[in-house]
Amino acid sequence: MSSPRSAKLVFRAIADPTRRNILDRLRTAPMRAGDIADAFPVSRPAISKHLRILRAARLVRQSRKGRERFYSISPQPLEHIDVWLAAYRLHWSANLVALKEFVESEQHQRAGDKS
Repeated sequence: MSSPRSAKLVFRAIADPTRRNILDRLRTAPMRAGDIADAFPVSRPAISKHLRILRAARLVRQSRKGRERFYSISPQPLEHIDVWLAAYRLHWSANLVALKEFVESEQHQRAGDKS
């Protein structure tokens, strides 16, 4: 994994719902910058700024074909998010096991009370 600065850029990039939506759109195939901009009710300069932030976080790659710019997703930096979430997955996993055991013991006790 890379530097804390890189992680900060990734978290900042995905904090915005428009940028998350851009990433979702790019999951299926690369898109032209204009097509990305057309999908949102904001100005092209605003979308350009979002794309700049995603590029800075290395979540998207830009390529040129003639005069057009194409963007594609680069999901490797999302490992920062996955690592951060891992501790929470363990926490919830343990809590879900405890909840399951509690519910099953309550059901067992109620079944015993009915007999």
